[in-house]
Amino acid sequence: MRMRPATRAELPALQDIERAAGAPFRDLGMPEIADDQPPALDTLEHYCRAGRCWVAADEQGRPAAYLLAEPVDGALHIEQVSVHPRAARRGVGRALLDHAAGHAREEGLTALTLTTFTEVPWNAPYYARLGFRPLSEADVTPGLRAIRATEAELGLDRWPRVCMRRPL
Repeated sequence: MRMRPATRAELPALQDIERAAGAPFRDLGMPEIADDQPPALDTLEHYCRAGRCWVAADEQGRPAAYLLAEPVDGALHIEQVSVHPRAARRGVGRALLDHAAGHAREEGLTALTLTTFTEVPWNAPYYARLGFRPLSEADVTPGLRAIRATEAELGLDRWPRVCMRRPL
């Protein structure tokens, strides 16, 4: 897989990846997450224009996974990382996160952060294996608090969630 910036023409494919990547949540009793709509094209375009939307492209150059990120409180916050099931369990998510970490270092940022479900095997336990650590309530920055508040408004707090950080 080759990591590279997404193109505007690929944005509908990223929505397809998101839908496919969400489907396994149904098996965990989280149909609302499985049925959640992918980011809107204008949202994806915002990240694309900002240079913070990367894809993992397969041998034919087609996106198999993507990552969206935004600077938050001196760190690069991973807003979304989704891997199509056909590319799962091959290190693609890890490679995208490492690519984002390289970008963050170039920008002078100190860490990667994310918010995720604690009890989903491919969420918090996976990120812990990649060097992310849960933040204590005292260590959650104002920007992360705002993100968590938005997530709560969207109903994501129906399931346990955590803020995590990986120093660079």
